[in-house]
Amino acid sequence: MQEHIRRRKKLLKILGSRSLAILPAASEQVRNRDNLHPFRQNSDFIYLTGLHEPNAFMVLVPGRSEGSYLLFLRPRDPEVERWDGPMIGLEGAVQVYGADQAYPVDTLDQMLLELLEGIDTVWLPFESSELVSRVLGCFDRLRARSRAGVVPPRTLRDLSPLIHEQRLIKSAAEIRALRLAAQVSARAHIAAIKSVAAGRREYEIEAELLRCMRAHGGHPAFQPIVAGGANACVLHYRANNSVLNEGELVLIDAGVELSDAYAGDITRTVPVSGRFSKAQREIYELVLAAQEAAIAAIQPGAAFDAPHRAAVEVLTDGLIELKLLKGERRKLIEEGAYKRFFMHSTGHWLGLDVHDVGDYKVNGQWRSLKPGMVMTVEPGLYIGNDKDIPKRYRNIGIRIEDDVLVTKTGREVLTAAVPKSVVEIEALMADSH
Repeated sequence: MQEHIRRRKKLLKILGSRSLAILPAASEQVRNRDNLHPFRQNSDFIYLTGLHEPNAFMVLVPGRSEGSYLLFLRPRDPEVERWDGPMIGLEGAVQVYGADQAYPVDTLDQMLLELLEGIDTVWLPFESSELVSRVLGCFDRLRARSRAGVVPPRTLRDLSPLIHEQRLIKSAAEIRALRLAAQVSARAHIAAIKSVAAGRREYEIEAELLRCMRAHGGHPAFQPIVAGGANACVLHYRANNSVLNEGELVLIDAGVELSDAYAGDITRTVPVSGRFSKAQREIYELVLAAQEAAIAAIQPGAAFDAPHRAAVEVLTDGLIELKLLKGERRKLIEEGAYKRFFMHSTGHWLGLDVHDVGDYKVNGQWRSLKPGMVMTVEPGLYIGNDKDIPKRYRNIGIRIEDDVLVTKTGREVLTAAVPKSVVEIEALMADSH
């Protein structure tokens, strides 16, 4: 909880006096009829409170004499607990989660009328249109009391960018959590790679990922991708139901989320038969060289897009050498010719969300990397079945992805435990068959 206290103090200082911030928890979502999807808390709410309970609200009021941190949540209900398990309740919100005061969630609107008096600026996430409407309704009710001298807040501002800027630089505790997620994700990938064999279906490999994640108390941070053969050329392939065929590759993109909600994200591409063909090896080693160049470009002060530019240069040179592109490197890059085979960026932020928050550009310029930032590095080549492609390269889709921490002196690859050289992959698969 000390970590959450530190985060709230930092935000309270930014908010300043005569302000109020309100942040909603996630709501439970119906899957079908009376069955619910597994609950996943709003990441900003986790970041500031640590509370994994639905239908709650956090309110921060800097300088409030009775306490600046308030939680509104469901009181304990023995009947609900009989069906769904223990609830935090109002006492738990104070004793366990450090709230200065806790109130039943159905008193929020009435309490806001009191809390908003004397407030100039209200901060809340603009993406929550329901909450925006609710707060504006409170403004109207305060405005109706203007003859009594009540003045409603005059400014409504978006809270999300403030929180997301904080979340971009990971603390020591967050880095420990991300290292652990990387370790478990790595174990799951190694287990999945060992289970690859011709005749198995993609979902059988996915099942091995899930088994390993659950064995470590986690669950998928996103729906795993297990894409054999031409399916690997579909960037967000999710069916996971095709048969793995001898002589093809299989792309596995998956990561675990543990109880603290921090995520891992790894991609490996391996041969179903256990050995790469000559053509597969040529494409694979080109993608690996691009990834190694991209990782080497990560250091404090480098622009966020430096890894992408490094990967594009290596990929373009390699595609020219393989005669999949024709022309001069500089012009091909300027024209974006490589995008026929590499159509996505080389990475994204990683943290409580797999595609974590934080602006990539500041004032129109790529953000400079700083120690504590964590990002993925995932170049790929996706070669379709077009007639102008040599047959040996058709339907080859390869992506290699690792999670990388920016350090004071360079970078740390958090997911290095998963083999990725041709020799290492073939040796791992040989040991498992």
